[in-house]
Amino acid sequence: MSVSGFSEGDRIRLEDEKGRMVSFTLKPGATFHTHKGWILHDDLIGQPEGSIIETNSGMKYQAFTPLYPDFALGMPRGATIIYPKDAALIIGYGDLRSGQKVIEAGAGSGALSIAVLKTLAGSGELISFEGRDEFAEIAERNVETFFGGIPRTWRLQRMRLEDADSEDLAGSDRFILDMLSPWDHIDQAARALKPGGVLIVYVATTTQLSRVAEAIKNDGRFTEPESFETLLRNWHHEGLAVRPAHSMNAHTGFLTFARRNAGTQLARRRRPAKGAYNDESDA
Repeated sequence: MSVSGFSEGDRIRLEDEKGRMVSFTLKPGATFHTHKGWILHDDLIGQPEGSIIETNSGMKYQAFTPLYPDFALGMPRGATIIYPKDAALIIGYGDLRSGQKVIEAGAGSGALSIAVLKTLAGSGELISFEGRDEFAEIAERNVETFFGGIPRTWRLQRMRLEDADSEDLAGSDRFILDMLSPWDHIDQAARALKPGGVLIVYVATTTQLSRVAEAIKNDGRFTEPESFETLLRNWHHEGLAVRPAHSMNAHTGFLTFARRNAGTQLARRRRPAKGAYNDESDA
């Protein structure tokens, strides 16, 4: 968007009086149709963010450029996305920053790729691995739509992580696994990460979480893994009538973080709960 207002090719978000949102790209001469009339794209071009625009029948919308959560939740999907609330934790707790080399497997629909590329801010590199061509195509289109082109800091590899060249992975600062069996790739992550680098694993179920945590502990090249989930609840506020929303964005997945050590694991003193391990594990 130019300083003077919306421009041709800008992605914009319209929100009506009930909070319903739609998003589209501005094209000269085009028309946006709603259930209550239409809006000419030309009437939006040149308008500043936050402007009120009306359909020909008088329905009002407020126009902004979409924020990352708006785009991620509304973009086309192949694979299930990593939600913005989880992407924020990956960026924050994983301490992602400009200039890093980040490995991501798999790319899915591109929601996390966009968040990481925003954080890299044009410096560093994100290498995303996606073994399914249909998912890779969706991810590529979503990234291109969000940034208005493919960022030079992104390399999308249409292959499975296990087929990756080890030289491509070497010297990584962050290694993100979002796949069905991430425990099979802990050794690959350990060999790729620099000492002090961070391994980040996203899984959906408790059985996956257990296998991931045990694989990291047994590897010996990582610190004690830390795992958690986040539950996001909205609140309504009308004067003194303040209450939580009836529905919430609850469980989406579990996040596990561990740091690559220098080759020696500091044994954590802990007393396992009775029954935490079966007889075969104790033998």
